[in-house]
Amino acid sequence: MVNRMQFYIDGAWVDPAVKKSTAVVNPATEEAMYEVALGSKADVDKAVAAAKRAFVTFSQTSRDERVALLSKVIEIYKGRLKEIGAAVSDEMGAPLPMAEKLQAGAGLGHLMTTLDVLKNYHFEEPVGTAMVLREPVGVVGMITPWNWPLNQIACKVAPALAAGCTMILKPSEFTPTSALIFAEILHEAGVPKGVFNLVNGLGPEVGAAMSEHPDIDMISFTGSTRAGIDVAKRAAPTVKRVSQELGGKSPNVILEGADLTKAVTGGVMHMFNNSGQSCNAPSRMIVPLSKMKEVAAIAKAVADKTKAGDPRAEGTTIGPVVNRGQWDKIQGLIKKGIDEGATLVAGGPGLPEGVNKGFYVRPTIFADVTPDMTIAREEIFGPVLTIIGAKDEADAVHIANDTPYGLAGYVSADTVDSAKRVARQIRAGNVNLQGVPNDRTAPFGGYKQSGNGREWGKYGLEDFLEVKAVAGFNAA
Repeated sequence: MVNRMQFYIDGAWVDPAVKKSTAVVNPATEEAMYEVALGSKADVDKAVAAAKRAFVTFSQTSRDERVALLSKVIEIYKGRLKEIGAAVSDEMGAPLPMAEKLQAGAGLGHLMTTLDVLKNYHFEEPVGTAMVLREPVGVVGMITPWNWPLNQIACKVAPALAAGCTMILKPSEFTPTSALIFAEILHEAGVPKGVFNLVNGLGPEVGAAMSEHPDIDMISFTGSTRAGIDVAKRAAPTVKRVSQELGGKSPNVILEGADLTKAVTGGVMHMFNNSGQSCNAPSRMIVPLSKMKEVAAIAKAVADKTKAGDPRAEGTTIGPVVNRGQWDKIQGLIKKGIDEGATLVAGGPGLPEGVNKGFYVRPTIFADVTPDMTIAREEIFGPVLTIIGAKDEADAVHIANDTPYGLAGYVSADTVDSAKRVARQIRAGNVNLQGVPNDRTAPFGGYKQSGNGREWGKYGLEDFLEVKAVAGFNAA
């Protein structure tokens, strides 16, 4: 039984310094399921002290020791996949099969990828008469969001462990249970005390205390650009490393000659996946102006088949969005799209047909969107797709890059070479061609206001390493 009223600090479950909690609400029913403890600066101080002590010895462990540790974590994680999936589904609304396979599965995938990287990574490299050493950065503060909880936790914790760092995790207060299960998995796997610590809490309290803490050497943050800016400001006086994966308004460029049915159908389905709550969602579909009506018809057919409903019911395609605040924001932006003159092709304001409670959003598509409209510029973070017309390829690239964000891009064309040509011009950290999904061994992260640093694979490991040059190491 997961204990939501305690934190995991220094290898043990402990009571908070101050008794304070918040309700965790099921977004499908709008009902409170249970309370979760909220931490304070005192809890952060305790966790940081434990991590600082543990770093002295854990940073000196061998590759083989860390390989064995990650292998054990993976073995135990596999046995709790269904439990993790159920917790994610209940707390953030993902359909249960998707929560088990993709949400819980993403966490497992990052653990396994990191293990493979660790087995072969070169921590030492001769350069002239020097030896370049890659050493753990130190104590890491991790702040993770609710939309892909295990994905974000695992792609930080796994490489930090592999690097030899110690850490404090603050998961989202909206999705605490899967993180607490993850803490239990690490404990059972024998992660040494103080190496991994978990403190639940709110961003302005626990997140701020972590960002400002002089004994935290690095903050790894995933969340909104607004919150990321605050983290960076608070971290600046202590000159700690700040690695961020932030918001997005990713373009999906469909060029003249592409297989329209395949590209549009895939793009709409991807946009609606996870109820549109993905930072790299292809939310701006940029198509030839002459094909706007045809594209809108294909997109509408997909939306009409997308079923919003109970995450545990068979046939549900998308569940609710995470909470009332998100629902209200999305509804306001849908109304803004209508008011600013975009053509509503599918969906619209209010609850889906046959739904009378829960934070459900109608799968919504706007056509004839212009790049200056609010829905084309703001991250909506819901199942709302905007279709924008471009005069030609150069115009499509211009529209794609006309955003403060740069997390992802998508390109479909008549040939892979045409898609590659456009991909090279898109200012984003990840570009997917012809519907090919991301590769976990490749880097993930953004340009511009979508963040800095990279996660996944060896690039994720290197984010948690310092580089030291030892001159004379190789001298005769």
